[in-house]
Amino acid sequence: MGTVPGRPGPLPQPLLPLLLLLLPPPPAALALDPGLQPENFATTEDGARQFAQSFNSSAERVRFLNTVANWAHDTNITAENAQRQEETALLSQDFEEAWGHKAKELYDKIWENFTDPELRRIISSIRILGPANLALAKRQQYNSLLSNMSRIYSTSKVCFPNKTATCWSLDPELTNILASSRSYSMLLFAWEGWHDAVGIPLKPLYQDFTALSNEAYKQDGFSDTGAYWRSWYESPTFAEDLEHLYHQLEPLYLNLHAYVRRSLHRRYGDKFVNLRGPIPAHLLGNMWAQSWENIYDIVVPFPDKPNLDVTSTMVQKGWNATHMFRVAEEFFTSLGLLPMPPEFWAHSMLEKPSDGREVVCHASAWDFYNRRDFRIKQCTQVTMDQLSTVHHEMGHVQYYLQYKDQPVSLRQGANPGFHEAIGDVLALSVSTPAHLHKIGLLDQVTDDTESDINYLLKMALEKIAFLPFGYLVDQWRWGVFSGRTPPSRYNFDWWYLRTKYQGICPPVVRNETHFDAGAKFHVPNVTPYIRYFVSFVLQFQFHQALCKEAAHQGPLHRCDIYQSTQAGNKLRELLRAGSSRPWQELLKDMIGSDTLDAQPLLTYFQPVSQWLQEQNQRNGEVLGWPEYQWRPPLPDNYPEGIDLVTDEVEAQKFVEEYDKTAQVIWNEYAEANWNYNTNITQETSKILLQKNMELANHTLKYGTWARQFDVTNFQNTTTKRIIKKVQDLDQAALPVEELEQYNQILLDMETTYSVASVCHLNGTCLQLEPDLTKLMATSRNYEELLWAWEGWRDKVGRAILPLFPKYVELSNKAAKLNGYKDAGDSWRATYETPLLEHDLELLFQELQPLYLNLHAYVRRALHRHYGPQNINLEGPIPAHLLGNMWAQTWSNIYDLVVPFPSAPKLDATEAMINQGWTPKRMFEEADNFFASLGLLPIPPLFWNKSMLEKPTDGREVVCHASSWDFYNGEDFRIKQCTTVDMEDLVVAHHEMGHIQYFMQYKDLPLALRQGANPGFHEAIGDVLALSVSTPQHLHSINLLSSEGGGYEHDINFLMKMALDKITFIPFSYLIDQWRWRVFDGSINKENYNQEWWSLRLKYQGLCPPVPRSQGDFDPGAKFHIPSSVPYIRYFVSFVIQFQFHEALCQAAGHQGPLHKCDIYQSKEAGKRLADAMKLGFSKPWPEAMRLITGQPNMSASAMMNYFKPLLDWLLTENGRHGEKLGWPQYNWTPNSARSEASLTGSGRVNFLGLDLEAHQARVGQWVLLFLGVALLVATLGLTQRLFSIRHHSLRHLHRGPQFGSEVELRHS
Repeated sequence: MGTVPGRPGPLPQPLLPLLLLLLPPPPAALALDPGLQPENFATTEDGARQFAQSFNSSAERVRFLNTVANWAHDTNITAENAQRQEETALLSQDFEEAWGHKAKELYDKIWENFTDPELRRIISSIRILGPANLALAKRQQYNSLLSNMSRIYSTSKVCFPNKTATCWSLDPELTNILASSRSYSMLLFAWEGWHDAVGIPLKPLYQDFTALSNEAYKQDGFSDTGAYWRSWYESPTFAEDLEHLYHQLEPLYLNLHAYVRRSLHRRYGDKFVNLRGPIPAHLLGNMWAQSWENIYDIVVPFPDKPNLDVTSTMVQKGWNATHMFRVAEEFFTSLGLLPMPPEFWAHSMLEKPSDGREVVCHASAWDFYNRRDFRIKQCTQVTMDQLSTVHHEMGHVQYYLQYKDQPVSLRQGANPGFHEAIGDVLALSVSTPAHLHKIGLLDQVTDDTESDINYLLKMALEKIAFLPFGYLVDQWRWGVFSGRTPPSRYNFDWWYLRTKYQGICPPVVRNETHFDAGAKFHVPNVTPYIRYFVSFVLQFQFHQALCKEAAHQGPLHRCDIYQSTQAGNKLRELLRAGSSRPWQELLKDMIGSDTLDAQPLLTYFQPVSQWLQEQNQRNGEVLGWPEYQWRPPLPDNYPEGIDLVTDEVEAQKFVEEYDKTAQVIWNEYAEANWNYNTNITQETSKILLQKNMELANHTLKYGTWARQFDVTNFQNTTTKRIIKKVQDLDQAALPVEELEQYNQILLDMETTYSVASVCHLNGTCLQLEPDLTKLMATSRNYEELLWAWEGWRDKVGRAILPLFPKYVELSNKAAKLNGYKDAGDSWRATYETPLLEHDLELLFQELQPLYLNLHAYVRRALHRHYGPQNINLEGPIPAHLLGNMWAQTWSNIYDLVVPFPSAPKLDATEAMINQGWTPKRMFEEADNFFASLGLLPIPPLFWNKSMLEKPTDGREVVCHASSWDFYNGEDFRIKQCTTVDMEDLVVAHHEMGHIQYFMQYKDLPLALRQGANPGFHEAIGDVLALSVSTPQHLHSINLLSSEGGGYEHDINFLMKMALDKITFIPFSYLIDQWRWRVFDGSINKENYNQEWWSLRLKYQGLCPPVPRSQGDFDPGAKFHIPSSVPYIRYFVSFVIQFQFHEALCQAAGHQGPLHKCDIYQSKEAGKRLADAMKLGFSKPWPEAMRLITGQPNMSASAMMNYFKPLLDWLLTENGRHGEKLGWPQYNWTPNSARSEASLTGSGRVNFLGLDLEAHQARVGQWVLLFLGVALLVATLGLTQRLFSIRHHSLRHLHRGPQFGSEVELRHS
């Protein structure tokens, strides 16, 4: 059983003794048949020859029985077969003990002097007893350990987290995951699960095995088991020779490692791959990172060349396991070698059984020692990689067939590496494009350098990547056997060697509870491993010699010895000898040299070796892993989501389908929404709700589908960005009933807002647009303004308040279902900036000196007009006196605050009316401006379908100005109850900016049709309005009589602009400050209104003109609150529009003060804008910022630079009047003395214009006392700060936050 990663293994160590008690008891030793016992022979060389012949006939019988039992167990793992396996192992050991002791007794003193070298080799082999040296009880324990270790390895599974029904075996499931998945988390789960499930329970067994094995081989005269294994290579300098070989090969490996590491870095990023560190072990396409060919698709040098992995062709052509083995057999017979005998085809297990049996899937070839039965056991899959394995295993069988007539003791490879190399040397031919073409798996052979590099890199991923692993496994085991690596350091030393030689590291924390070496088949199955390292060197020596026999001409890597009987003859001579002669002699006969040499391998890979060096030098790669202690972090939320899809092809198909269907559904929704907004009726409301639900269902369907993808390591950034966007279900994440409730609440709040009116006692009623808006802008009657201000809030805010808490609850629930803390967190996430709130606060602080001076100046002007009873020169300003229902912009009271009244007027309204301008003419003028920049003209549909004036047919409409994209690439509209005045001329340019943005990015996938961040969309129109508002431009379109140009004219102009731009800064900042705190719960419904006015006081310096209670809901009187439109975008847009303006003015070649710039007719400025708009949301917003401004950050410096002349003037003017900046008498409200008197004896208190209980007011006073102290400190600091502003350049860039976006199309 597997376990969830990060937890103890399936069998905690304290349970292991219990497990062993529950297993069947060790079998009693079977008595050795007397006919198998050795007789007495003469103690002479002739006697030894007779002894060897007698041993041979008996050994064949014993080994046959033993092999049959092992085969039965490995092809059907049951307790009964395990017991039978142990019984025959004991029988075999009894046999070896009897004959071994007899050999020592008769010939120990003379065998080394025999004249027959083959006889010496036989007696030397027989006299080594190994485990047969052990006493019976220990021998039984030894066999039981081997059986249990094999069982644990072969039956372990990794189970999917929290899904007990889904468990994965090593073959094929885990092997396939490691080979094909590109999900970091999925790979990690499979890797960690396997290493924990196998390694942890194996460790105590392996300790006991090591002790018994060493005890056995020491009795044969070896220092430990490792020394016995090394003795097979018959060289006193074997270990040193191996180290020399490794150093020959190391430069090629280091270059391959660096190249692959770079490719993995591109796939998985800095977080998980360190370009100076080791590679996480689970990313290389194989459970043990021993060969890397399965990640060829990630590292392929020239991906446009024909694919060399013919797996798909094999599948298409109907290849199966049997056919793969027939193809391999035909290769051997084409060389004149032997076909497989009938027993092979009758008894081999070539596929994993489908009858539920547990089997040992690890591929292996079997000799049954009867000279006719040879088999392969392999859970074959139809892949190119497995085709090579098939040839490898059949190479073993061919070896068996060729040496079957040798004495049993000599039926083995010349050394263990020889046996492994034979099949592999044929695979070097089989894998060539030329051979794959011959057997119908490649349509054509592309003969060019790039194809060669692709092929050689693929081979290097198999062969070169394996070398350090093939070398280190037995380095570790030799250390274990010798005692240099005690159990307390098993895992530490394992990973030390893997990092030292392979340059890989564990992807999760490992300690001595773990036993990661045990997760490799050869360790628990006690198969020596250095043979593979030797074979990987030998096979290239063989390949070079056989290619020479086959008369191959050309590069070694293109050689195919298929059908060369000359090569087959050479190979046959080697195979028939078995181990009858020293391997050095046989090697010399084969290749002409008696030493292992890596040069043929280096020659084979020379072209790709040179290419790798060039690539690495070009990329500045570090060879090796100097930061060897680096380890990757765990993925976020691991192991959740490990089953996500990482196939980019599948993801691209999803994106295409989503885009196709979304365009239809969004178009229909936009039409229904438009119809409702331009004709508010029960019928249009019903249709809108229906389309809203259809849109939500679409969002839910495709969002749920999108959540099946893990895009973390996608290479296509567009696909990645779209899927991440679609994964956010927004409100569609809500259950259906709650989604319907949410939509109804939103519709009810917006309808309440849109149809509300304020009525006089005589029954005359005024709507917000245009009546109340005009009254607030033009009236200078304190009481009339108060009536409108209070009436609007009483009518709208109080009606919306009962709906708002449920809206907050459902918004938060939807956000949490999308993985956010609350709705505020989800809104902020669109800006992709972790410290967004902090960064915005810094921007606000940068602009605050200008606002405070403007506030003080305006307060003085209002004091002159409304008198001391209504205005306190040290207090906040009553919120209804600033020319706007929400005091968000103050441009409508310009007549009260104009610095130089005698200077020419700046308001073009009168001229517009006198010249007969119409709303359509205003939008045509905006269109002309965009066209003058070389931008796109408005399409005819716009003029036919937009609502540019309030209808006169009695329809109820949403008058709030907004721009609309109908998602079909041709229909774009504006809805605006336009008034012919200069303010709406500016709004017209703003809305046309949205339309221009829509048109520029209309060809992007729908999910990317939005601004680079929400502020970008708002800023595009406004940046043009900065030019449109200049006296120069208004004069050029005949709306001002002169361009102005004098100092007084400039200050008047900047004052008018500041009343629009600077006054808006704190308002646009505080709205979402309030909502974010409502969403996170720090403002509850009992304190909605009190906290609203606390923020308006803190940031704007405003107070309510009449007492407010908690029954009031003044935030709801602002459109964006009931309509759930995030507002911080406007703050962002007001900052960046000045950055855009400054950059576009430079592009237009403007000289002089920034506030005098008009980019009209500048094609260069237009190109910068178009380039940025075309990006839509396809790139992070700093890239769009860079296209316009040449740098990626937000900064308030351009805005401060624009208004610097006005700030200088304000500082002088405020200084002359002795103005106090800020509002130290923060508790003052209009008529507060009268109000307080009226409340005497009631137990209630007027606080900040709120009618509160005394205890509520006391809490508020403490809060405001703290704010007052903070404000005093800030005020004292302003003198130095303002002095600095006047005397230093304001062009220093502020490093602002980075933003992402979602489209929201409504103007502030």
